[in-house]
Amino acid sequence: MTFWNRKIRRNDSGFIQIPVKRLIEWNEPNGDGCMVSDRITKDGFAVGYMYREEPSDGFPDSGWRFFAGDEDDEYVNNPENTHIFKINTVCNYDPSIMRYLHSEAGSAYIRVDQNRFEPDDGSKPIFIMMLL
Repeated sequence: MTFWNRKIRRNDSGFIQIPVKRLIEWNEPNGDGCMVSDRITKDGFAVGYMYREEPSDGFPDSGWRFFAGDEDDEYVNNPENTHIFKINTVCNYDPSIMRYLHSEAGSAYIRVDQNRFEPDDGSKPIFIMMLL
């Protein structure tokens, strides 16, 4: 499934430029920031793994962390490979995450096919998918 069927443009930082529409209203008290892997925002992969931790105090942090699902520890531990985005922007990169966003801290999901996530219990592989 390809969500973007037009010529891909990138900004000066290498992020894929997409039109951002208001897809969700986020009114949770700690803010709407989230951490996103460049595999999604620069390489064009769908969200394959997402988890929510307790939001960081003092920051506009929803607690959500989004990854393609094939990043190794070295990639994730390099701060140049993840960036902070608004949750609504990530929904525009991959709208399939929207139904899970109000899950409690401690929730973790993996993509199991093109359209579906399941709670991550470690028993299934992550379905890795390009959106480009």
